[in-house]
Amino acid sequence: MGVAIVIVNHVRTVATLLHEILPRYTEMPVELITERLLIQPNRVFIIPENCDLHALGGEFRLKPISKPRGWPDVITVFLRSLTQHWAGKLIAVIVSGYDGDGAAALCGIKEVGGVTIAQKLDTAGQPDMPKSAIASGCIDFVLSPEDIAHEILRIAHAAAN
Repeated sequence: MGVAIVIVNHVRTVATLLHEILPRYTEMPVELITERLLIQPNRVFIIPENCDLHALGGEFRLKPISKPRGWPDVITVFLRSLTQHWAGKLIAVIVSGYDGDGAAALCGIKEVGGVTIAQKLDTAGQPDMPKSAIASGCIDFVLSPEDIAHEILRIAHAAAN
């Protein structure tokens, strides 16, 4: 696809297993993010537990989680970092989850020319996050998971041409 896929989910104290599970479903390399890991296309990157994630100089930077109580805002923190420190094309996707993490950063993604997508509410197991994203007024597309994948491919191919 020519893009880096970064999965930022709410994992605070329990280690994620996504980097062990996802290789069964994709041919792309899947990596648990470590400090100063280079952001590269055609890879899937997974945030580790109990961290805020930033992008700086084409690398991932990890910091202790800034909101240790309540629902974390790791998605908002990462998206804001991208708007400040990433010069490439951005596609922000907000899917099923509790609370409204990510919504506060979506207008910033659009301001730097990025594309924003929210999962269609009736397809989300927990619609709080996509509902908050839609309510931000800064969503370009509201799509089912299957259609999200197709739209990312369409955007990636259009950017490559």
